[in-house]
Amino acid sequence: MNKENRILGAFYGQALGDAMGMPSELWPRSRVKSYFGWIDRFLPGPAENNAACYFNTAEFTDDTSMALALADAIIECKGEIEPAIIGRNIMSWAEAFDAFNKNVLGPTSKIALNAIKQGTPIEQLENNGVTNGAAMRVSPLGCLLPTHSLDDFIADVAKASSPTHKSDVAIAGAVAVAWAISKAIDGVCWSQICDQLPAVAKAAQEKHITTFSASMAARIELALHTARRAEGVEQGMEQIYHLVGAGTSTIESVPAAIAMVELAQTDPNRCAILCANLGGDTDTIGAMATAICGALHGIERIDPQLKQQLDRVNQLDFTRYSQTFVQLRHQREAAYERR
Repeated sequence: MNKENRILGAFYGQALGDAMGMPSELWPRSRVKSYFGWIDRFLPGPAENNAACYFNTAEFTDDTSMALALADAIIECKGEIEPAIIGRNIMSWAEAFDAFNKNVLGPTSKIALNAIKQGTPIEQLENNGVTNGAAMRVSPLGCLLPTHSLDDFIADVAKASSPTHKSDVAIAGAVAVAWAISKAIDGVCWSQICDQLPAVAKAAQEKHITTFSASMAARIELALHTARRAEGVEQGMEQIYHLVGAGTSTIESVPAAIAMVELAQTDPNRCAILCANLGGDTDTIGAMATAICGALHGIERIDPQLKQQLDRVNQLDFTRYSQTFVQLRHQREAAYERR
């Protein structure tokens, strides 16, 4: 399987997990169960859900919209990471969607974007929030960045995250998701990726300590252990929800996403459905987890009917991204080889 195929799988996985998890986002697990029973297809956002009510069947949310804003900035800058362009693109989407007046922006992103709107330079923003806005949109960086140098990888993810998130835990979570996707695109198997993730997350979190957060590495290990020892999917989801956590904080949602990849046995369609039924930040956990699954298995493993529905509803051609990103990734790989 070639890298473009895996990159396309990552982009579609991001959108699939996001759109499948959208109707139940930010609801407790008990309410998801009582309202939906079981989600196994795209559904519209319920009017009662004040975060999902803006979205129709198979529409993705701010997670994928911001991921595409990041991807467009990377393409515009010919593979370079320019925080000002990333911030501008996210702001353009937010204003076009009227996101400041809807319950879709996370608290950290909303504060940062308001400051940018008022003219504060990105380098002067503190952005020390611990929510998952950086990790939820990071999949294009996993498609772009090879893993030749962990220090460079962490620095690039931190730079791309800086318009909204600069905290150690937010960066560590984004690095973990991007690293998993990048390794998957290189054809590394999931078990080997899992072995690497705790050490990678630890290095990212300790690069520049800004919070008193729990350890991302320890949470990832707990998450994988929880998924592996579960006696069945329902017990696994219960334990991930209660032990690992499924909230909007990075320290919960990123380990939960990694656990869901494991619980779904890396199948992207199953992963999207399981994440939608988990409860909590279902769209974001689904976007991160299913992007990893898509990168592991490529576009052929995305259900063709779900893919067709995503294409029709969202009117986007993801092949434009996969074709461009595979070229940009090759350029970066060649640059490392010349060093």
